[in-house]
Amino acid sequence: MNKAIQNWIKSSDYDIRAAEIMRDGGRYLYVIFLCHLSLEKMLKAVVTRKTRKVAPKTHDLYYLMKLSGLEIPSSHQKIAAHLNQASIPTRYPQDMAKIMKQYTKAIAEKYLEETESLLKWLKQIK
Repeated sequence: MNKAIQNWIKSSDYDIRAAEIMRDGGRYLYVIFLCHLSLEKMLKAVVTRKTRKVAPKTHDLYYLMKLSGLEIPSSHQKIAAHLNQASIPTRYPQDMAKIMKQYTKAIAEKYLEETESLLKWLKQIK
């Protein structure tokens, strides 16, 4: 396996583990952020493998899914849509109190579980 692909996967695994730690510590905004980051990196591993080129510098999960050429099941597309929408507000929150109310423990746990499921699916199809 290509070293760049291995690095993307290792980094994705590291980030999803960090998301679990943030959940356990009650830092739910970071759970969402790290779920997005982990999925982004796993998709970049898939894109790198498929195209044999360096994955583009983008945070857009839709774009990466398109480049991957995969038919991602609709059950997994939903979490990607949620994370893609959350990308900018979790990276650059303009109203911390508002965004922290939006991303509750229940939401963070749901997003984490669904992200882990999608990551598992992506690893199986490699």
